[in-house]
Amino acid sequence: MTARIGVITFPGSLDDRDAQRAIRIAGAEPVALWHGSHDLEGVDALVLPGGFSYGDYLRAGAIAALSPIMTEVRSAAEAGMPILGICNGFQMLVEAHLLPGGLIRNAHQQFIRRDQRLRVENASTAWTSEFEQGQEIVVPLKNGDGGYIADAETLARIEGEGLVAFRYLGVNPNGSLNDIAGLTNERGNVVGLMPHPEHATEPGFGPDTPAAMRSGVDGLGFFQSAIAAVAAVAA
Repeated sequence: MTARIGVITFPGSLDDRDAQRAIRIAGAEPVALWHGSHDLEGVDALVLPGGFSYGDYLRAGAIAALSPIMTEVRSAAEAGMPILGICNGFQMLVEAHLLPGGLIRNAHQQFIRRDQRLRVENASTAWTSEFEQGQEIVVPLKNGDGGYIADAETLARIEGEGLVAFRYLGVNPNGSLNDIAGLTNERGNVVGLMPHPEHATEPGFGPDTPAAMRSGVDGLGFFQSAIAAVAAVAA
C-alpha cells in the first residue's frame, strides 16, 4: 500500500508544491488539501508547508491556526497521525497549541536564507526514525520569524522530556533559545521545524556537499520516516 500524505494549502502558502514533490520523490502519494475544507480525504499523514499564510498578519501562523481544516488536524494529531509542520507550518502548530512555546521575529530583525547544519536530537519520532540519534544533516533555512521562545518552565520540560527534535549547529541563525530548530510532541507523531527538508530531496537542487554542488538530499529522511511509520501501523 502506498502511503498517502496530505499537504494543506493556506492563503499565502509558498512551499506546498515543493512538499508534494518531496513526498512523491520519497515514494508516497501527495494529496493536495485546502485550508477551508473539513475533509482530510483519508490521508495517512499530513504536512503543513512553509510560506506566509495570511501575510503573517497578527503573528506568523496565528490566523491559519484558526482555519477550518485545523479542527481536523487537531483530531488527527490526537489520534496519532504523523503531522509535520515546516517553517510557517511549525508556526501554525505552535499557535494551535499542538507544540509548546512560540516563534518570534529573528533576533537580528532580518530575513535569512542559508543551508543550515542541524543535529538530530530525537530519532524516535514519526518523522525522524530514518536518522541516527546525534546525526548531523544539512537542509535549507529561510525565515524572518524563526526565533523559538518559551518560558523557563516549558523550556526545562521540553529539554527534560527529550522533545527537542533538532538543534542548530555552527550558527544560531535566528536567536532561538537553546539553539532549538525543531520540536516533537510527547507521542512523537507531531514534529515542527523551521528549516525546509522538502528543499533537500533531489540531487541537483539541494545544499552543496563535499561530493558535488547542490547534491544534498538529507531532507528525504523526513518523508521516508513518515512512510515507514504509516507502514508500521498498516502492518
